[in-house]
Order: sequence, then structure tokens, then C-alpha cells
Amino acid sequence: MPKYYDFKVAGYYLYFTSFCVVECMHVHASDSKLTEGGSAKFFVKNNGDTVLQNRGILNDREISKISEFIKEHYQEMYLRWSQYSEKGYYEK
Repeated sequence: MPKYYDFKVAGYYLYFTSFCVVECMHVHASDSKLTEGGSAKFFVKNNGDTVLQNRGILNDREISKISEFIKEHYQEMYLRWSQYSEKGYYEK
């Protein structure tokens, strides 16, 4: 399971799975188990904005912090994503 970073953001790892690469770019946020159960899922637009598909167990404050982090680092994160997937950003 590729992590975007080795550190946690708002107490959660940001990652994607090998099953994820068939979708457009997104970010899962989960605890150390790195499972989709209980994780949040953020689709990432080409300007760094996110669309929350699943909030998991995260509260509003954690979601806001992670969204802000993604907005600041989405281009760098996309470089990691594009090593595994040809799918681009979320465009809807």
C-alpha cells in the first residue's frame, strides 16, 4: 500500500491501494491499519481542492486539516500517484 508520506497528518496516514489506481486520483486517510474500513476518502481536483466521498471515523476538524494539507501538497502527491496510475485528477 503506497503511502504519500511516511508521517501522519492530523493523526492519519495518507495512502492509496493497488485497487485504487483504476479510479482518478484520491487519498485515503487511515490509522496505522491502513484499511479502507473507517478510512476517509478524498478525491483530488486539478487545483488541489478535494471532494470527500467517505468521512470514515474522522471528525470535521481532522477532515479540514487533511483537506488543507492536500491542497498545499497535491502536485507533489500527484507525482507519487502517477507512478502507479495513468488516471488523472477528479474532474466532476
